[in-house]
Amino acid sequence: MIYIQLTSLLPMKGISDNSASKKGQNDSNKKLLKKPIQVLQLNKKEALEKADKIKSGNSEKSKEVQNLEFSNDSKQLLKPDKQLKIPESQKTIEDKPLVFDEKNDYQSLLKPEIVKNDIENFTYERTVDDFDFDEDEFLNALNENEPIGLEGETIKGKVIALESDGLYVDIGGKAPGYMPKKESGIGVILNFKEKFPIGSEIEVLVIKEQNADGMVTVSSRALILRKSWENVRKISKEGKIIEVLINGFNRGGLTCDVEGLRGFIPRSQLENGSEYQSLLKKIIKVAFIEVNPETRKLVLSEKKATLITKFKDLNLGQLIEGKVLAVKPYGFFVDLGGFSGLLHQSSITNGSMRNLREVFREGEIVKALVNEIDLEKGRIGLDTALLENSPGELLIDKDKVFEEANERALKAQSLFENKNT
Repeated sequence: MIYIQLTSLLPMKGISDNSASKKGQNDSNKKLLKKPIQVLQLNKKEALEKADKIKSGNSEKSKEVQNLEFSNDSKQLLKPDKQLKIPESQKTIEDKPLVFDEKNDYQSLLKPEIVKNDIENFTYERTVDDFDFDEDEFLNALNENEPIGLEGETIKGKVIALESDGLYVDIGGKAPGYMPKKESGIGVILNFKEKFPIGSEIEVLVIKEQNADGMVTVSSRALILRKSWENVRKISKEGKIIEVLINGFNRGGLTCDVEGLRGFIPRSQLENGSEYQSLLKKIIKVAFIEVNPETRKLVLSEKKATLITKFKDLNLGQLIEGKVLAVKPYGFFVDLGGFSGLLHQSSITNGSMRNLREVFREGEIVKALVNEIDLEKGRIGLDTALLENSPGELLIDKDKVFEEANERALKAQSLFENKNT
């Protein structure tokens, strides 16, 4: 450590030299005591700077004495701090040096034996707490919380209460279903309480889903209408003929009731449309032309019913004769005696044909096989290509084809045996 002693100071006014010197020394000592230790730990550069100040401030010292002091201070700085020696018996684990065994210690660091054994012998035992449940309980919970009564759903329930404007049905939900009186059936319900006694089971259709109280609105009327549309659509596809009672008329035609639905018969679809009003309160046979539940459109036809009656006498593969009524870009319409059939261009000949009129013309008599009977659409399909013995024979010699039509039809009828069954 370097201690600096100032030997000469400038005299101050009103103070003697001796007192000034003592006061300077005391102030210097106080400053040294207040400085932290690390400030006194001077490095080489600081030592050099301090030496310059000493040289300038201590002019009375000789150059040799100053060099000697500087060298002593430098050696002191270069010396390492002395370590406190601790007896071997008093040393702790932290004080003792670590000795590393490369073979054993390295392997133990990679995978300690204790951890290795714990991993190999580890078993996980799951405990069941109050919040656990198995798959069956999970599915049951879903079923319990599943909303009952989605719109359009059919539900069976039991009548539990009757009101003046409706009734309540137990459908198994949190709240009963409500059915307004106007939804209890088709038409005016006079015997409301007799029709729905308490405890009776009924089938209803949900027309409005749950409200804030969990109640749904149900209807017997909507369910009856849905089933009616399903039945009408099935009858239409099968091409069946039904009997209806005419219950009204307007300027366009007649009205009737079909399975609880309102049907309409246009005047153009009546056998005698000029006196259609005379058919009121009478029963006639009709067939369906259009069935559309979305638009609630139900159109029927008396003429189609007559046509379907004639179709019933036809079979697939049957040879018939008719007159060409009209030539269209897609084929010929042939009159078959009260109804017409379509001879499509794809079924005329197996040869190459440039123009339809080079085969048949309007008013010409043709013979053809029946290849399609569509009762729903009221359409008959015809075929003359099956009568050819070679492709294009009808274009070359159609008279010969028609002369041998009966014999050739017998050969072709085997193709329709499975279709007729």
